Amino acid sequence: MEALNEQLAKWEKHFQNEVKIKKEDIPILATVFSNEIKKLSEDIRQEIRDATPVDIHLRYEELRAFQSYMDITHNRILHPSEVRAQIINTNYICFVYLNESCFRIIKQHLTAGSTTKKCCNYLVNNPIRAFRNAIAHSNWSYKDDFSAILYWARKGSDQNEPLEQFEVTNEQLGFWQTLARGLAYVIYEEII
Repeated sequence: MEALNEQLAKWEKHFQNEVKIKKEDIPILATVFSNEIKKLSEDIRQEIRDATPVDIHLRYEELRAFQSYMDITHNRILHPSEVRAQIINTNYICFVYLNESCFRIIKQHLTAGSTTKKCCNYLVNNPIRAFRNAIAHSNWSYKDDFSAILYWARKGSDQNEPLEQFEVTNEQLGFWQTLARGLAYVIYEEII
């Protein structure tokens, strides 16, 4: 957990300002997630494992394969087309795949006000919810200077509502992605 704690702690200001995580929890955030998930009963763990038709071990294997791909490409110069493929892959895994298969399921079983539940809620609600929908429905594009992703989504859930344009900076997106991957790792490690 130490390496994951360090990766998450780099985003301290985001965790404090946006997710409202206590400052003292941020340096050990993965450990906090782990401890909160360990408190779930075996019946709840089994309910979470049974919540989707895809075995949780296979979901965890998919996340680990994705991470292996990211590690392979991390220390080399990528062709621009590889960078774009990586961005598409990362956004799908973090915001579509993990949202539906992990965060929505487990948040139902977490204690109100717990750090893990706060992070799950943050990942499944706006603005990330709107971004997830834009990714899933192909309503996104790069900003001209590649400093951000533009995306179009509805502010609410009314399907007749018009799409509005939003923007997520590379830094903000990096925080969202780090939180999603880090939290998912801990959840899968503790639930399996």
